[in-house]
Amino acid sequence: MSRLDPAAGRAHSEATWEEAILPALERYIAIPNRSPSFDPQWREHGHMERAVTLVADWCRSRNVPGLALETLRLPNRTPLLFMEMPGAGTGTALLYGHLDKQPEMTGWSDGLGPWTPVRRGDRLYGRGGADDGYSAFAAVTALELLARAQARHARCVVLIEACEESGSPDLAAYVDLLAPRIGQPSLVVALDSGCGNYDQLWGTTSLRGMATGTLRVEVLNEGVHSGDASGIVPSSFRIARALLSRIEDERSGEILVPELRAPVPRDRAEQAQAAAQVLGESVAGRFPFVAGARPMGSDSAARILARTWQPTLSVTGADGIPALVSAGNVLRPYTALKLSLRLPPTADAPRATAAVKRVLEADPPHGARVRFDPEAPGPGWNAPAFAPWLERAMAHASQTHWGKPAVFMGEGGTIPFMGMLGAKYPNAQFLITGVLGPGANAHGPNEFLHIPTAKRLTCAVAHVLEAHAEIEP
Repeated sequence: MSRLDPAAGRAHSEATWEEAILPALERYIAIPNRSPSFDPQWREHGHMERAVTLVADWCRSRNVPGLALETLRLPNRTPLLFMEMPGAGTGTALLYGHLDKQPEMTGWSDGLGPWTPVRRGDRLYGRGGADDGYSAFAAVTALELLARAQARHARCVVLIEACEESGSPDLAAYVDLLAPRIGQPSLVVALDSGCGNYDQLWGTTSLRGMATGTLRVEVLNEGVHSGDASGIVPSSFRIARALLSRIEDERSGEILVPELRAPVPRDRAEQAQAAAQVLGESVAGRFPFVAGARPMGSDSAARILARTWQPTLSVTGADGIPALVSAGNVLRPYTALKLSLRLPPTADAPRATAAVKRVLEADPPHGARVRFDPEAPGPGWNAPAFAPWLERAMAHASQTHWGKPAVFMGEGGTIPFMGMLGAKYPNAQFLITGVLGPGANAHGPNEFLHIPTAKRLTCAVAHVLEAHAEIEP
């Protein structure tokens, strides 16, 4: 029988969020602790250290019985917060989050900014509050709820990393270092995912992988007058455009390279249909289309699968192309494009990345110098089937704290940590969830944390941790 009283738990979560978490989260948002990929001088700038210290000090200040915290610092790596709380039985639950941030991005609304925390009603605006600064606070508060209720739970460990937005290059080294202390978790709870709406608990069943890199096309050693050279010297942009057509059908968006595709499992297609019934037109309607623009896909279920199981190409940056105010009549010497390819969860990311490089660099038009410099590929992840106890626990938590059933859906983003842990702990159950719902806009302007969802999710995590203890000897 559960010792967690829902009303008492919600009251404590409400009070803790309002009185302790939100003030700390506002201080955290104000720190420009960009992930190392976006701030190579992160050590010298000291912002990451400030964020780590803020979160660690807050966690210690809660005085959760039995909770121990260490800040680990391997040489030449970002820090990692490791927390451990003893529990009943022999099982272990691993909770995960991160505290590094994406860069600022342009386009923030008046009165808002990436490092300016602003609360408006149920929303706390600012970079990193929802992705993923809230996670450490929510995880510790969930453990606090269990301790206050004297509820049974397994041993819990919490990992809060500082380089997830760079692809988690340091995390594997810490997991290997901590392997004897972590053991073999039978439950993993990750708080870095999304939710289809703010009305119920959402469980993430899959994550897409990622192949990224820079395509560089060079035709000249220096820029020349476009009137003098065009017609003789090929445009580097035209060549780049032609090369991208080897990867993608520009009319439909279909990816043409076989190594970047994978079949959709039947259960994921069925879950997409169920999620589409809940979300309806909001699957596409939550995005800020300009007037007249239309979404891809034939219906909501198809769009969910396109977002979660189909490969896509996005050009996320460019170099060699001057701003309009500086764009003279010059045939430019080169064009460089940052390519972001999302991969199906079960696609082989290294193989897909190698295929992209091979296709782009083969037989370059006009003998141009073409190079694709890939970054480390990000593996996708497809969750194992839910054990009956976890399915029941998530359903009960959603009904208890939202009054609606839990819903399950894949996510289009990549969490490299999940692929790694899925391989390391193949027998574990996974609750992957988060607060990134409609409009939250992680990585973009006007990112916000939906505060009521964070409060309810804190209680839901405690509920699942208590249920987990029931299946542990």
